[in-house]
Amino acid sequence: MTDSPSIGGRLARFQAALRESPPLPWAFLYFFFLLTGYYVLRPVREAMGASSDVTALFPPGMIGFFAERGLALKELQLQVLFTFTFLIMLVLQPAYGWLVSRWPRRVFLPAVYGFFIATLLLFYVAFHLGLPGRGMAFFLWITVFNLFAVAVFWSFMADVFSETEARAVYGYIGAAGTLGAILGPILTRLLVERIGIAHLMLVSAGCLLLCIGCLLRLRRHAVAREAQRRLASGEVPMGGSVLAGLRLVAREPLLRWLAVLTVFGVGVGTLLYNEQAAIVRQFYPDPQRATAYYAGIDLAVNGLTLLVQLLVTRALLSRFGIAPALLIPAFAIVLGYAALAASPLPLLVAVVQVATRAGEFSLGKPARETIYTRVAREWRYKAGAAIDTVIYRGGDLTFVWVHKLLAAFGSQAVFGAGLLVAGVFTLGAFKVVGEARRLPAARD
Repeated sequence: MTDSPSIGGRLARFQAALRESPPLPWAFLYFFFLLTGYYVLRPVREAMGASSDVTALFPPGMIGFFAERGLALKELQLQVLFTFTFLIMLVLQPAYGWLVSRWPRRVFLPAVYGFFIATLLLFYVAFHLGLPGRGMAFFLWITVFNLFAVAVFWSFMADVFSETEARAVYGYIGAAGTLGAILGPILTRLLVERIGIAHLMLVSAGCLLLCIGCLLRLRRHAVAREAQRRLASGEVPMGGSVLAGLRLVAREPLLRWLAVLTVFGVGVGTLLYNEQAAIVRQFYPDPQRATAYYAGIDLAVNGLTLLVQLLVTRALLSRFGIAPALLIPAFAIVLGYAALAASPLPLLVAVVQVATRAGEFSLGKPARETIYTRVAREWRYKAGAAIDTVIYRGGDLTFVWVHKLLAAFGSQAVFGAGLLVAGVFTLGAFKVVGEARRLPAARD
């Protein structure tokens, strides 16, 4: 008997999944509050990164350093921010490795979110007092927060759910995050002019406190699953080297190809994002029209993502595994870049941007995360986090400078090079599927 294609039938299965999987509602709420807290602050980051006033973004000492050397900091704004982000990731990765190696799950999970809450309180003070350099500090902080907080979330989900369960519920969990991504900007638009940017930090901190409550409830289910299936317990420190994650990526073929997939996936997005900004400046010089253009893209991305997560992701992963969920977005990106190389028009850029981001959020990310349900905890907490943080930001840094070089030759040169990047991304997807098939069978 085939699954009903109707929305009513899908909704009924979602309700049944909530009843049959006790941890699912808590995972749903966890990811919802996590992305709500992030997307409340994302518009603040975008405003900081796009600011034409370098004095509002960078500390006076840095502005003076560049001026003394005859460099226009404004022309290198994003490149400087992404470079510093990568350097911070290099410092934090071994610190995170030390935390997960030396402390049990019940300690390091709340500690990660507790750290972000504490820093949000510091940013509340910084924005309230108008401290110089707060813009750059916040831009760097929220980029680190997004990667680490989400990486920790998905690593923990692999402790809670088996592979079969993950294929059935990860689409729903992703949909919860999409709802948070929709609610966050709405809250910002409703609140920012009434309470100011500083108080948005407190709103986000409140969301993270709710995340801690959800993960404490989910921990019970993780402990029960590990005991039932005689898996390594997360209630004891996993030990090992603080740099074990990067060493595992260098040693294991599956992790290497996941890293390749991540780097070139970032490359596709970074080239498109930066060139889109240049095209928007050309075709929409009016700030209000440009804002409307970006708002339309975000709305389309979140709407399409939610639709696919609720109607397609579960069925695709449950029936066919990760292969179509990884390969369909990859082929769509290749076709999109081929079209852009031929005709880089704003409408087409918007269509490709929507398809690329929605495919990643609704299919690519859930598919990759199901792989971590079948591997050792060190793979997901150390190697997975290394891929999602240091390696991810390394790709970001590389391609933001690549775009700077290619932009001098025009949009078609950027998208032509992007087509090659998309080709390597597709190759990475094929290799990940092949390596994942060599993993031991799931014990469900």
